Amino acid sequence: MNALPPGDPKFRRRPDDRPGEILAAALDVFSEHGFQATRMEEVARRAGVSKGAVYLYFPTKEELFRAVIQDAVAPNFEVLKALVSQAPCFETALKISVPGMAEKMLQDGQITGVIKLIIAESRARPELAQMWYATVLEPALAVLIGLIERAQARGEVRPGDARYFAFGLMGPMLLSAIWRETFQPIGAQPIEVGVLAEQHLDTVLKGMRP
Repeated sequence: MNALPPGDPKFRRRPDDRPGEILAAALDVFSEHGFQATRMEEVARRAGVSKGAVYLYFPTKEELFRAVIQDAVAPNFEVLKALVSQAPCFETALKISVPGMAEKMLQDGQITGVIKLIIAESRARPELAQMWYATVLEPALAVLIGLIERAQARGEVRPGDARYFAFGLMGPMLLSAIWRETFQPIGAQPIEVGVLAEQHLDTVLKGMRP
């Protein structure tokens, strides 16, 4: 089969390419305009496909949003699990995974834009918060809580509620996302997420030791 000449529209590419192009475009549009104001026509235009092609793969805007979350965020958890499983101890597991993962995700304006969207629209559209919880928060908490509980069983972490220890570790990451989306646009000094994560870990780990 001959290659397509330069300049051919995206919708003439192989069908296997289309979902990824649609999801990339949808992430842009959702993060810029929010869920309610996003139109499937705009997603189609940015992806270079017809509106019908978008509906072929994602019959509703809710399904498209769910797929965007899974495509943008879920793969990072597989990386996180792999890093954690290879670490020799609890503190090393956190130090090699948390700063890099936080920096990668929270320096991405598209992902923090989606977080802002969830916070802003969760009252009116609770199903969006449910999607984020089920796809992002619950899996992340499960990994972290399991890691803490195993460390407690080995005597590396003092007794206490592993879930609340996990919240304490994750708190500044949420602050970073809110700060980037709410205060940086009005001139607040940016947060260096990797530096914050490293300093926070150093402080919290001292308090978690037996």
